[in-house]
Parts: sequence; C-alpha cells; structure tokens
Amino acid sequence: MQDDQADDLSLGDVFPEPPRPPTPPPTFATYTRSTHKSIENLTLPDLKIRLVGSHPLWAHYLWNAALALASYIDSNPEIAHNCCVLELGAGGGLPGLVAAQNGATKVVSTDYPESALIDNLKFNMRQNLTLDEQDRVDTQGYIWGHSVDDIMRALPDTTDASNPGFHLIILSDLIFNHSQHDALLKTCDMCLASRSTSDNASVEPCVLVFYSHHRPHLADRDLGFFRKAQAAGWACEEIVTRRYPPMFPEDPGEEEVRATVHGWRMTRGASAIFFTKISDLADK
Repeated sequence: MQDDQADDLSLGDVFPEPPRPPTPPPTFATYTRSTHKSIENLTLPDLKIRLVGSHPLWAHYLWNAALALASYIDSNPEIAHNCCVLELGAGGGLPGLVAAQNGATKVVSTDYPESALIDNLKFNMRQNLTLDEQDRVDTQGYIWGHSVDDIMRALPDTTDASNPGFHLIILSDLIFNHSQHDALLKTCDMCLASRSTSDNASVEPCVLVFYSHHRPHLADRDLGFFRKAQAAGWACEEIVTRRYPPMFPEDPGEEEVRATVHGWRMTRGASAIFFTKISDLADK
C-alpha cells in the first residue's frame, strides 16, 4: 500500500459501523394547577416542562413521583417558603421550579453532569420562572455521594454560618437505583441543615422522597433505602399515597402497585421510626 492511499483511509473505513438512529427530539409535558395561590396570594401558572428526547438515566419522562411531589409542595408551600431547597436527580426539574415559585430563598437543582441534562434544566428555568425567581435558582451537575462543596457554595451569602445547608431536599423516583442508596443518603446527610431558619421556625429541615414501585417484585429492595436511613439515625414517615395512571401500562407486575406514588418525609432525630403500610408487597 502506498503512503498516499493510507492517508485516505479513516478509522470508519477500516471498521465501518451501521448508521446510528438520530436522537429523538425533546418532548413537553404540562403540570396543571387548579387556581393554586402562593403564600403571597399570587395565582401560580401551569408549568410546561421540556424533557430530553431520550436518555439512559430516564430523564425523558415526567415521572408520576415528580408530579406528586410538585403537588405536595403547592399544597404545603410553607416547606419551601423562605427556605433553601436542593433537588437531586432533577430530570426536568419540576419540583424545584415549584419550590422556587412558592418563595424558596434558593433552589439548587442538580442532575448527572452531562450537558444535555443541565442545559435542559436551565431551559425549563428560563421558560417557566420570572426573572426574580430565576435569580434564586442554580443548576449544577452532580454525582450522588461525591463532594458537595460546589452545592454548598451556591447557598446565599446570608446563610447562617452556624447552620449551613438546605432546609428541604427533594428526591423524586430515585430509590429504584438500589446501588445508589448509600450515595443518596450520604449527600442528604452532608447537605441538610441542622435546624430551621429564623424566618420559618415551625418547619423542621427534612428530605422528601417520592417514588413508585415500578418493579413490584423488587418493592422490598426499594424500601431498603428507608431501612438504611433508619439505621443511620433518620426518622422516616410515609406522608402521601396517591394513585396515577401507571407510567408503563404494559409492564409486568400488579398495576395498582406500579400506579401508586408514595411520599416519605425524613428528618434527623434521636429516635428514628420506620413506618410502612406496604411492606407486604415484598412477596408480590
């Protein structure tokens, strides 16, 4: 083979690959409110959430758990008002946006550090929030269990140095990642404030964990997240049970189980409690 012929060959010529299908375009989903008003008595608009076209981390769905968590914040705006809020595994970022609209002092919305995910979070922030609300929201790439230095640096300058951290941490449909339970709990422990803010003294810092058992036969492994939390000193209480149309109607397993969203509240406490109304699902 002559040198000029070798120069004309690329790696694709030597190892040809079949053409890859194009990435699907983004989709949109709407979070609809029924004349909801904020603490300031302002009517809050519906939110139009853009979702990436496809992603291995399932960020191309608006999960029922995110809808239920957003609705819970709307119904209990005091948990976000004048508070700093951290969202892990945000996807389209709906709960964090709702927290910002309900008067959160700061919202840090995070997902896996990939440009498609973070750019999409920023898009949804720009499209749904006022300029004042946007100023109170930060988006970051973050891997669970890793250093939280950048996250903590996003807290307002006015944060009490003796009580650094977030007053509300939100997780929607993350605990089906069983291998990540320890990492999620580690991040929550590093980021949750130790006590309430002076502006919202009646609201104890907490972690809200909303999820569905998408694979009913693995429900007990999902619940293992709360057993680990209890062992680490967290108090865990189920506060919401709400039924939605199932995310994947054709999937195996009892539809009633797959269609139900469970919401749990976790707080730090000397006497951790572990409540569950669904532990009998483990054998189904």
